[in-house]
Amino acid sequence: MKKQYSEFLDLLFQLKKEKKNFKVSGNEIETYINALSKEDFIEIVKEIGTIPEIIEASSTEEKLYSKASDIILARCFSEIGLKAKAVSERGNSADIIAESEHGYTLVADAKTFRLSRTAKNQKDFKISTLSKWRGMEHDFAILVAPYFQYPNTNSQIYSSSLSDKVCLLSWEHMLFLLNMQVVEDVSLSLEQIWNAPTRIERDSKIAFADRMNCLFPYINKMVCDRISATLDDFEIQLNKCKSYILERSNDEIAILKTEIQNIEGYTKEQAIKELIKSRKLNEKISAIMSYKNSL
Repeated sequence: MKKQYSEFLDLLFQLKKEKKNFKVSGNEIETYINALSKEDFIEIVKEIGTIPEIIEASSTEEKLYSKASDIILARCFSEIGLKAKAVSERGNSADIIAESEHGYTLVADAKTFRLSRTAKNQKDFKISTLSKWRGMEHDFAILVAPYFQYPNTNSQIYSSSLSDKVCLLSWEHMLFLLNMQVVEDVSLSLEQIWNAPTRIERDSKIAFADRMNCLFPYINKMVCDRISATLDDFEIQLNKCKSYILERSNDEIAILKTEIQNIEGYTKEQAIKELIKSRKLNEKISAIMSYKNSL
């Protein structure tokens, strides 16, 4: 785990400790992310797709991590020349909105997963929801998730991407654009990347029965062609990303093994307390009492 990413995680834990409201914490994360140099920012982009095991599931830190991923993706779009922002209030709307000087707008959603999260399916990616957020107001919808967490064989995710016109990209694609120093300007529009689902559907080589096949061979080529790069350039990037993931995998396994050792050393009383805490029994009692008192 690299220094810059560790510092970023420290910020999330500090915000949790300070018990600030979510909006204030989000603003502090945004200030931190936007103040980073491009070099330091890229170090976080390399790691952000993987939620670390030191962050508990459904915890405040996990919610802050999700918010941070929106802010980081918004800055990615800003770095490549779009006017982008992470929407401060979540609700029935897109998490990220970006506008191009070429006259189009897009909505985007950032996805992050744990290395221990297996068998991801369509509901994990929420493609139809992202399509609805685009609505009539925006031109494109982009989903950004870890490259190696997408299914590498047949999946309904890919057919939904085509039917709902949602462009599937990855953090590795965004990293590639950043490292290649791609910036949209009057002479370069990235619209042909965001419009990938429509372009793929027009390809007569793709039979209807093949719509569930992995789309990344097409998407990777479209990204490379648009920025005058080669597929070999992207493969080099992917291989580097694999090495980052292997390093993170070792870190995460070490964390989990340490936790196992700690649990094995618990007294009976400690074990009981931890079990009650993990099942959030007292919180459930408090919630029921609060509801009861409101009647």
